[in-house]
Amino acid sequence: MREQWAETGMGVAVIAVAASFLIYSLSVGGVGKARGAYDVTASFGEAGSLAPGATVSVAGVKVGTVSQITLDPKTYMAVARLSLDPTVKLPSDSTAKITTDGLLGGAHVAIAPGAAPDVLKPGGEIENTQGAVDLFGLIGQVMRPQGARPAPPAPAAAEAQ
Repeated sequence: MREQWAETGMGVAVIAVAASFLIYSLSVGGVGKARGAYDVTASFGEAGSLAPGATVSVAGVKVGTVSQITLDPKTYMAVARLSLDPTVKLPSDSTAKITTDGLLGGAHVAIAPGAAPDVLKPGGEIENTQGAVDLFGLIGQVMRPQGARPAPPAPAAAEAQ
């Protein structure tokens, strides 16, 4: 009977330690919305491999994360919700672009600030966007060009008339 209580106590201790590691990693890793962060949206024609939790950067410096990606049922555009650091005030004419971290790296959003005097408000939208580029699709087009095919010959019956 004493061994069962010892095993139960050890199990509870292991679960408590695992829970504390989970809480610590989520708080340090910055998963979820940062305190005081404000949200803006950006619509992209192609989201590529962009996923929630991806970095949002300005000039290579992390200023936020992608908190959500949805599909707009009317325009069929990928709408990304970006949670940005409240100390970063972006001009309203800024441009958002989905880029990758190398050939096989993950995708992130890079923002190029504009020059407008007014700033993006919480809940605003970045209107100037550039979607992800399908690198393997581009390589495939270069390897197998589809455009320059000769026209098929006309049927003999059409020539006789």
